[in-house]
Amino acid sequence: MKLLMIVLFLICTMTAVAADDDIQIRRVFGPEDPGGRYKHPSSITQLDNGDFYLVFYSGGGEYATDTAVHGARLKKGETQWSTPKPIADTPYRSEGNGVIWQAPDGLVWLFYLSRYGETWSTSRIKAKISQDGAETWSDPFMLSFEQGMMVRARPIVLNNGDYLLPIYHETGHDTEMVGPDSTSLFLRYNPKQPEWKKTNPWTETNRIRSRIGNIQPSPVQITDDYLVSYSRRGGGYDPRKDGFLVRSESHDGGYTWSPGEDSQFPNPNAAADFIKLRNGHLLLVYNDSFSGRTPLTAAISTDNDKTYPYRRNIIEGRGSFAYPTAIEADDGKIHVIFTSHGRTVINHATFEESAILSHKKK
Repeated sequence: MKLLMIVLFLICTMTAVAADDDIQIRRVFGPEDPGGRYKHPSSITQLDNGDFYLVFYSGGGEYATDTAVHGARLKKGETQWSTPKPIADTPYRSEGNGVIWQAPDGLVWLFYLSRYGETWSTSRIKAKISQDGAETWSDPFMLSFEQGMMVRARPIVLNNGDYLLPIYHETGHDTEMVGPDSTSLFLRYNPKQPEWKKTNPWTETNRIRSRIGNIQPSPVQITDDYLVSYSRRGGGYDPRKDGFLVRSESHDGGYTWSPGEDSQFPNPNAAADFIKLRNGHLLLVYNDSFSGRTPLTAAISTDNDKTYPYRRNIIEGRGSFAYPTAIEADDGKIHVIFTSHGRTVINHATFEESAILSHKKK
């Protein structure tokens, strides 16, 4: 069985076209690795000691009850990831959408979902923390009790020190449809607040509403007051020419957000990621298509989200290259984690920003 899976993987990869040598793509885990065949989506962070830590949820399938969030480590200077092991597993419940992030104070946060019914609209957000660099974990605690609340992207640290965690509320009970009243929002956390006051430390912003619904926001802060977020569109999975990433703005430091509007970027009902690089440039990783999760494209803005003249496909071809998570490492390299092969393979792309800046859109 393991040999068959490897052969199938090699056959599938022949239909994909990766970028040139200045973008390196490596296969991290596949269906033959521990945790179960299904591996999706993934999230990555670089720890203070230089290690990379990756999480994903895995099991028999997206809606299987045997799923758990797994974690793996790539030690600084090494090339082999550790064997994945479960780090969040609720008995008789399906876990989903693990998000890993190390805060400025050194705490490592794991955000994830537990599903209490047959569809994601019954999920709730949980969290764990680690005080020893993701070696051991606290007991889980509930971050949001409202059904349908979910998490996908990593928090950002605002200029005033607050944390802003992107979350979303998914509605409906159709596995092939994101309800039009699905909304994006954020949880705000003040790490300077005294512990005895933290009865409800994560507080909600208003909800971003849009024409066909939106989920899975990714925000960046451009100035103290001005933030921009891109979200995945709602609706079904059939191709539609009016399906775009949904853009929203905040003009008060992330406390309130404008209604979502269609952006310039096509979106086939698929996740995207949006981050700010240390030089101030903005990086958007998304599927540049109205109809499918290929190609996986990186776009860079050097003028605070006004234009994106630099665009390049990280990988393209037949198949699905989906759910990117992007980070900038300590050495300035960009790392993008994404899944492929029917949500059974986790891939790791690395490149310099110059690999994208060398491709200007005409």
